[in-house]
Amino acid sequence: MSLLRSLLTFEFQSSSPNSVGRQSKRKQGWLSRFPSGWAIATWLIASLVFLPILVVLGSIFADASEVWAHLADTVLVEYVTNSLILMLGVGAGVLVIGVGTAWLVTMCQFPGVRIFEWALLSPLAAPAYLLAYTYTDWLEYFGPVQAGLRSAFGWQNPTDYWFPNVRSIGGAIAMFTLTLYPYVYMLARVAFLEQSVCTLEASRSLGCGPWRGFSSIALPLARPAIIAGLSLALMETLNDFGTVEYFSVPTFTTGIYRTWFGRGERIAAAQLSAMLMLFILTLILLERWSRQQAKYYQANNSLQAPTVYQLGFTRGLIASLACLTPIFFGLLLPGELLVQMTIRNWDSALSNRFYGLASNSLAVAGITAAIALLLSLILAYGQRLNGSRPIRLGVRLAAMGYGIPGAVIAVGILIPVARLDNELANAIKSVFGGSPGLIISGTITALVLAYLVRFLAVSLGSVESGLAKIRPNLDDAARSLGYSPTRTLIKIHTPLMTSSLLTAIMLVFVDVMKELPATLVMRPFNFDTLAVRVYQYASDERLADAAAPALTILLVGLLPVIFLSWQITQSRKRTW
Repeated sequence: MSLLRSLLTFEFQSSSPNSVGRQSKRKQGWLSRFPSGWAIATWLIASLVFLPILVVLGSIFADASEVWAHLADTVLVEYVTNSLILMLGVGAGVLVIGVGTAWLVTMCQFPGVRIFEWALLSPLAAPAYLLAYTYTDWLEYFGPVQAGLRSAFGWQNPTDYWFPNVRSIGGAIAMFTLTLYPYVYMLARVAFLEQSVCTLEASRSLGCGPWRGFSSIALPLARPAIIAGLSLALMETLNDFGTVEYFSVPTFTTGIYRTWFGRGERIAAAQLSAMLMLFILTLILLERWSRQQAKYYQANNSLQAPTVYQLGFTRGLIASLACLTPIFFGLLLPGELLVQMTIRNWDSALSNRFYGLASNSLAVAGITAAIALLLSLILAYGQRLNGSRPIRLGVRLAAMGYGIPGAVIAVGILIPVARLDNELANAIKSVFGGSPGLIISGTITALVLAYLVRFLAVSLGSVESGLAKIRPNLDDAARSLGYSPTRTLIKIHTPLMTSSLLTAIMLVFVDVMKELPATLVMRPFNFDTLAVRVYQYASDERLADAAAPALTILLVGLLPVIFLSWQITQSRKRTW
């Protein structure tokens, strides 16, 4: 989501060679006075964030031959096959829905188009595992859909009719597609909005109709943005644990969890994590390669409002239904079902246990969001003061965690933290004669660290986009008044980027509220969050009890979606 935020807010500024030289000298002037503190802080943060990833990669060379051979002979092929099937199915689904709806709302005029512009983002608020639990309750044998069919047609037992099993790999693909297509939709729509009007009008003058103009002109120009959105959607698919676990679809995330907790094999779990990271790195490399292979330049009038296609009644109705369908099945229907289940179980839904879970979720989300904002300010501002290659590399390393699944990060943190705990316990025992037990492992500190590694890139992207809009001459003016870099950041830059800072806090807060894999592995004993309790209730087939926590997560997730929708609308108004 940080990438989407950057696309919506970043403004490119042209500068002459002389001005570029002056800006470089300004940076050197700041660097000569304050080089060490910000550079050291940047690399310390980057090292802390990158350490879990390095631990997982280093586990490839560890000796776990017997366990690894057993996994290779039994389940490894199944993990790889299911992951590939999920990627292919979800990739096809999000491309069709995301690109199709983005083109419709951008280039066509039909009933409800202004509502669909922002409403198509709303399914992003619902994690896939919430849809999995909700639709299972709705579509199972004793659910209202099959019960209604049996009543309407007089069927008596399951052998009288066939009904698709939602708890399958096909059902998982459907859940992921409904919740992840907004990644492709947002980036594709931004790309369509930024395309040159002259190019599109020229294609019309040459006889290209709507379909040919879309397939031959608009789609190739938007390919880099579409591939970026597709990569984000596939990364989230590989990161998921709740949906595939509930639907009994063995993947790498379920295998990591079972290998660690079921078999107690940490090294084998780390090696599975490393193999999953290869999938993620492949997606990242493919996305980078796609951008390098497709470089397009827009004309100067590319920000003019395009001429839209006026759809007739029939085509307009079809377009409205095409846009309404993913919204209905991705948010409206599951939201309504959760509300109904919550109302039916109102007495037990809002018990003291619910408020305890909510307070735990709010606490860790708030702490993580505040720390992530502080670290992002240090990284982004350190890069602004010293734009050298090592500093830029450190910032990019700190942002890598967002593409790594939560289960992988949890494994990468638990191994070094457990070793550190043992060393500290031995040192304290040798001095004081008593063992302190676990100091970091199984604490809020370790859990927050996992969140920071996973979601620091979200806040960093927003802070970077906010700083990029502040001209360097303000830094010179502050320096001439005797302001230090730290005071300049506090007094000058921070008030100018309030919107970016609020966005960073909000996005990290909501992501932490929804995170399940890392929370399930890293949480302290007897410390549950809303996401963990929803998973536990659903695993015990207590879907009615899971409704209130699930509905809370859904409502909180709507906050950044509404804000992003508003940003798109405001960006369009300012541009046109």
